Amino acid sequence: MTDLTLLHPPSIFRFRELPCFLGPVSDVIPSTSIFEGYPIGFLTLSEYLTRHGFEVRVVNLALKMLRDRTFDAERFTAGLKSRAFGIDLHWLPHVDGSLGLAEQLKRQHPDVPVILGGLSATYFRDELMRDHPYVDFVVCGDSTEEPLRLLLEALRNGGGFERIPNLVWRREGLVVDNGISWRPDTLDHARYDYAHFFRMLLKYRDPVGYLPYLNWLEHPVLAVFTCRGCNHDCSGCGASSSAFSEVCVRTAPAFRSPQLLADDIAAIADHTGAPIMIIGDLLQAGPEYADAFFTAIGRHRIANELAVEFFHPPSRRIIERLSESIAHFNVELSPESHDIRVRRAFGKQFDNRLLEESLEALVASPCRRIDLFFMVGLPEQSYASVQASVAYCGDLLERFGAGGKLLPFLAPLAPFVDPGSRAFQNPEEMGYRLFYRSLADHRRAMLMPSWKQRLNYETAWMTRDEIVSATYDGAEALVVLKERHGLVSAAESRRIREQIERARRVVARLDSGDPPDAALREEIRQLNRLDTLCGKHELDWRVSGSRYHLFRCITSLFHGRP
Repeated sequence: MTDLTLLHPPSIFRFRELPCFLGPVSDVIPSTSIFEGYPIGFLTLSEYLTRHGFEVRVVNLALKMLRDRTFDAERFTAGLKSRAFGIDLHWLPHVDGSLGLAEQLKRQHPDVPVILGGLSATYFRDELMRDHPYVDFVVCGDSTEEPLRLLLEALRNGGGFERIPNLVWRREGLVVDNGISWRPDTLDHARYDYAHFFRMLLKYRDPVGYLPYLNWLEHPVLAVFTCRGCNHDCSGCGASSSAFSEVCVRTAPAFRSPQLLADDIAAIADHTGAPIMIIGDLLQAGPEYADAFFTAIGRHRIANELAVEFFHPPSRRIIERLSESIAHFNVELSPESHDIRVRRAFGKQFDNRLLEESLEALVASPCRRIDLFFMVGLPEQSYASVQASVAYCGDLLERFGAGGKLLPFLAPLAPFVDPGSRAFQNPEEMGYRLFYRSLADHRRAMLMPSWKQRLNYETAWMTRDEIVSATYDGAEALVVLKERHGLVSAAESRRIREQIERARRVVARLDSGDPPDAALREEIRQLNRLDTLCGKHELDWRVSGSRYHLFRCITSLFHGRP
């Protein structure tokens, strides 16, 4: 019997049965289109609660369902024994999966509390508690480790929910919102201790339940976060400064200390040679924070590949510090568009001169790879503008592509503009038209046959049809450029272009309104498991030495982190 079982659902609860073409919504992230990657908050919650004496199990139900078509999810959840169930509703595409799983658990275990948490659960907490009686609690905000600990204590002791911060609950059938008052100023209470997960998967004898995504064993990537919150205000992002202010009542990001962040990375490197991604721009907390981190990480002499995310092109000085302190690093940048007007309308305030100066310095540095991400569906962006962004990628490859370090990607803003973002809160001001606003609307949208119909927006510059066309046409042109510059083989280029054409035909068939026949259902099933816009292998970073350092993994079973 566990105190809490944290379950991660698929984005669509019955994805194995329904003919829903999910489209290219996950082509530039490691997980598949059912978003089987659980939030990293599961790690910090599990470690924090275990450290405070609770028995916590994590179950990646989405991955279990994806890996084995014969896996009986209903039978599995019926057999779970736990004093409470926790389900993430962090990003809104999980709305159907989260609610479907919550309903199933309550039907099977009517006396066991069901708890939801995450950014989307926080935003829609009133609707969740009003319309979904199988949800007993919503734990709100971006840092729920301590509120959840207090809730588990109250459940153990029989009540006393009034004093628990960030909690929404029911008293005699009436919804009570305690308000979001737990907003820690730092992340130093949260540990990114992956050895904890290794101990737990052996304890519960459930390796699949703890795997982050489908092909993680073959291509592992681990992550640490510099902060919760953001100083930037990108128009459609649910983690922007506006969104965190609106949803989590957070006026400034909470940062993890640079020393502890470096220690987290070193602890991961002790157990695995897998790449490690540093999520959240180190420069958000200022140059002193970045310098302190570079000094701390330099002392550890990490051999793993580190992927460093920047929201603004890093300067030559920062690139020099990176090169001095990290042996093997990659950089991720998201210009979003070649057009400065579009980029600024989206919320990024740098020009192409700064971008190109940074690329020049990165190419000349020991940096192994530079990932550039461009997006479709932005304010001020037309179909022609998307194609011009692809042409700009060609220009960049001509200038900086020698050696294969530069790797551009194109992806749609899909399926939803995030709740809490500026574009969701004030769509008309941003040039957006929203088709869905409520939680129920978005759940119905997730069950639409085509990813085009699932989009919760169009813009004053592009209809949904044009967003789909711009995505596929741009991706097709981009893969031709990649082939020309030796980034993908001729066979790979041909495969991607053929899959794009298959996807176009499926969207057109679903637009007709005719019920999908057996052949179309099978085509949808196959495409949902394929990468359409680019090859998933393009996202893979190098593993340094062994994927898993067995001796350290074994010793971690007996010695927890202090």
